[in-house]
Amino acid sequence: MYKPRVECDVLIVGAGPTGLTLAAELRRRDVDCLLIDALEAPQQWDRATVVHPRSLEIFEALGIVDRFMAAGAPQRAARLHSAGEVLVELDFSLSGAPYAYNLGLSEEDTERFLAEYLEAAGDSVERSTRLVGLTQDAEGVTATVGRGGREDEIRAAWVVGCGGYHSPVREALGIPLEGHDIADPWAVFDVTLAGREDDFETTLVYLEETMVILTPLPGRRFRAYTRPKDDGEDFVAAAAAVLAVYLPDQELVEIENPNRFYCHAKVAARYRDGRALLAGDAAHVCSPSQGHGMNTGIGDAVNLAWKLALVVEGDADPTLLDSYEVERRPVALEVIAGGERMEEMGDLDGEEGRARRDEEVLAALADPEIAHAEAVAEAELNIDYGGSPIVFARGDAGEDPSLTNSGEVRSGSSPASLEPGQRVPDLGPVTAGPGEPQVRLHQLAHRPGHTLLVIAVGDGGDELPRLFAQLEGLVARSPLFDAAFALATAPDQAPVGTIHPDAARALGIESLAVLAIRPDRHVGMVKEGGTLADVEAYAALVTGG
Repeated sequence: MYKPRVECDVLIVGAGPTGLTLAAELRRRDVDCLLIDALEAPQQWDRATVVHPRSLEIFEALGIVDRFMAAGAPQRAARLHSAGEVLVELDFSLSGAPYAYNLGLSEEDTERFLAEYLEAAGDSVERSTRLVGLTQDAEGVTATVGRGGREDEIRAAWVVGCGGYHSPVREALGIPLEGHDIADPWAVFDVTLAGREDDFETTLVYLEETMVILTPLPGRRFRAYTRPKDDGEDFVAAAAAVLAVYLPDQELVEIENPNRFYCHAKVAARYRDGRALLAGDAAHVCSPSQGHGMNTGIGDAVNLAWKLALVVEGDADPTLLDSYEVERRPVALEVIAGGERMEEMGDLDGEEGRARRDEEVLAALADPEIAHAEAVAEAELNIDYGGSPIVFARGDAGEDPSLTNSGEVRSGSSPASLEPGQRVPDLGPVTAGPGEPQVRLHQLAHRPGHTLLVIAVGDGGDELPRLFAQLEGLVARSPLFDAAFALATAPDQAPVGTIHPDAARALGIESLAVLAIRPDRHVGMVKEGGTLADVEAYAALVTGG
């Protein structure tokens, strides 16, 4: 049978938030990709509702964060209740994130804003197109898709499965999901609390026998998540009974989208098989209790996109893609573990066990360091790729980075200085040069390629402009780097910008240092006394050159 043939560099299967983010990130790097989805039209409602600060940073780099901010509802804190009383409250601004809160926004709106970005760039989702077969060879993949009652072939250099828990790409590759099913069901519905007059920006968690979580939505609405006892229970009535104890003067009205669903705590055994990769729910699924599932998929997409673009353009060896699993699979495992801990908090029965749990939670969040760490984790700013094989470990200039990386990703410590693998913190103010507006440090790296920084305490003397000129020359000839900036704590001097002394101290810089900031805003290299040779060695490490 004749099968029409389409060719592209990257085929993305699944147009949820992960697939849309990946397509957007590839599009801004001019990579030819095709995004297909089996659904005839976008979903009109989906249960995910929390956009975390790290995802907002990603959308800022795409230039669309204002749409999210205008449409969403701030979630500034989480208030935990137990035994009829407030147990403890976690202020999300403790994270120090540039966006000091989660954003309540239903998933279909997130998908819509990303789809609009693609459409403005001249791309769109090809719908009613289902993957039915997949083969690969040394040069690429051949996908057989069903659409319009016929079967067509799509030939691509690479394919990325973003098609959710029942990913057809993962199933075609025979990659198993490791972990377990969560035995008890979850349920969700949207609701208005009649009689509520204020406090629409706090996530409310009720750790009762029937756990209830209320997350703020736009329009003074809430999305309620709860744990039914069994498939036959009226879960709305059960949630109402719990809330009546705490909110006796507030009635649940305008209930919409009641759904019961089952969850899993699983991660794919591997994220790559030859020229096929997995991302989002195709690679990992977790409890909805902390709202990290969708956001973790968005993080996958941003991590993968810049690497895949370099490989597609022939600027990096395909082995660069191995770092994607090394960096992202531990993140998924930690998200799953966090969801498991939250599940356990809601599963305790008996007054003694619940009292012990409450004491532990209260004691933990009363510790300022623990409260800060929890807020950072909630914002998803604790992700640290310090053990990645493509991170140039901190040390003496000229040190061979291949000898210092373990291949294991750190869990997110908070050292006194910025370490390779960590996200660039929200520090400032900085200026890119004389007369330039003040911005935050991480905003200098909102670009498709790497950003190079040379930072000096003081004016940097003759070394700062000399090294900066060398880095500018490297930017001009290297496909890895997009821009270079020289920053000093001394007053402006052409062509050098400024960085506040407190920001330089927070980075751990004592004299002059060179940083390479990856497109996902994680530090690839930081070297006190760094040289052009160090930057070239880092570039070779990333590209395989």
